[in-house]
Amino acid sequence: MVTRRRTSTSLLAIALSLSTLLAVAAAPGASDKGRQTARPIVSQPVASNLSPAARDVSSSGAHTSGVPARRNPLAGQANGAWRSTWHRADVPTDPLIGPPASGHRTPTPTLRFQGVRNPFGCGGCSPPDPNGDVGPRHYVQMVNATKVAVFDKRGTLLATPFDLGSLWTSGVCASNAGDPIVRFDVLANRWLLSQFASPNDMCFAISASPDPLGTYHLYTFDVGTFPDYFKIGVWPDGYYMGANESTYTSYAFDRRSMLAGRPATFVKFTGETNFLMPADVDGRTPPPAGSPGLFYTFKDDAFHGEVDRLEVFALHADFATPANSTFTLSATLPIASFTYTVCGFFNFDCVRQPGTATRIDVVSEWPMQRLAYRNFGDHQTMVGTFTVGGGTGETGAAIRWFELRDVGSGWSLFQEGTQDPDDGNDRFMGSIAMDGAGDIALGYSVSSSTLFPSIRYATRAASDPPGTLQPEQELVAGGGSQTGSDRWGDYSAMSVDPSNDCSFWYTNEFYAQSSATNWRTMIGLVTMPSC
Repeated sequence: MVTRRRTSTSLLAIALSLSTLLAVAAAPGASDKGRQTARPIVSQPVASNLSPAARDVSSSGAHTSGVPARRNPLAGQANGAWRSTWHRADVPTDPLIGPPASGHRTPTPTLRFQGVRNPFGCGGCSPPDPNGDVGPRHYVQMVNATKVAVFDKRGTLLATPFDLGSLWTSGVCASNAGDPIVRFDVLANRWLLSQFASPNDMCFAISASPDPLGTYHLYTFDVGTFPDYFKIGVWPDGYYMGANESTYTSYAFDRRSMLAGRPATFVKFTGETNFLMPADVDGRTPPPAGSPGLFYTFKDDAFHGEVDRLEVFALHADFATPANSTFTLSATLPIASFTYTVCGFFNFDCVRQPGTATRIDVVSEWPMQRLAYRNFGDHQTMVGTFTVGGGTGETGAAIRWFELRDVGSGWSLFQEGTQDPDDGNDRFMGSIAMDGAGDIALGYSVSSSTLFPSIRYATRAASDPPGTLQPEQELVAGGGSQTGSDRWGDYSAMSVDPSNDCSFWYTNEFYAQSSATNWRTMIGLVTMPSC
């Protein structure tokens, strides 16, 4: 991680440091059923500033000299040391691999256009962390480190991509440190732009209007520990966040205050044993009133103990009396057996590419974004995905996906599948969403020693047999390999258009020709006929 000197004190950075937080939660064991972290960590109120209009800020080309490596939170521990070089021999084939659904075919893209490419050949901007979201009139894409591009829905770039840090005039967030996340808050018709900053800060820009090129309420939260690989979900009472720190942590930031530009706080819980992906609302129907924010993770029998499973957690955030906030394991859901990690725990040299000895990381330790939530009235649903071993490709990377449902009696596993057509290629870096008709789209990267890293996707209609996807389609065929780094991704983004609740928008990275780090991104649109 690149170390920077903290700039002068600002109202944007008055959150308490870790040593002055209200309390530090205990770290329960992985097998504690129904466990609840007893006490939250709570911040002091953080004031906001109003930014200039994004259309008026500059793109300086400033960036970090290196994106921080994905950190292993078990490094230095007895089991963490040997797990970091762990490889499995004779990995069994994933039991859910099967033929695609028959009778339907994944539709071809109705629109595709190139997004942001590596800014100024930035050597420290790999991985690009490509992600985006769609609103009623715009598609907003963010990449490392840290560019924001605003397109209309025909794919026309509306302004020169700007540096997220340029919205701040001073302070740690005026940098462009990276790990960007953009969310369209469908419940408020606003935009959320975010990145981390050194040494221990989270930077949020909340649009003051539906215009992503307008002004933003700016917040700088000192969260006490560097929030590596954070991910964000929109929920009615909060912006919920998972992060990789000294343990895996969950957060709730005061959304209502942040939308209004008022001083805002966060609550935080520590102590989990795998990354916590927050639920993110799709559709105009919010969760039932008073519903806590939701997170999920997956656990492996050989690594974490017990059975292969999904775990669902509930964070009740009480911003009026923060000490009353709770974080509870609310459901443990056994799933089909899977092999945890593809090439070993935190081994980045994994999937092959043509014409180079450089292999690329598949991030198979953690859930992939998003955990997409939707309320259909008679039931609630969440879809998610992660990368597993035991596929039929050269290295064995495949994509496990699932749908959870709650019909009023709690969350249960509705369906699951593993995406891995038997063609000798590896699939990874998935992102999944569900439209208003119950159809699903899953986008991902695909690569092998004979296939340049490419972008593909597959869909399923709600009427297809459970656990199946239709035959995949290609969004873009890669034209080259990445030779300068083994960091790929680290994530991609599938989102649903709120204007029709049908169209899927997906973004991921590729190379037009082999180079060290000259990545490009593609944005594609596909709509299911059934919707």
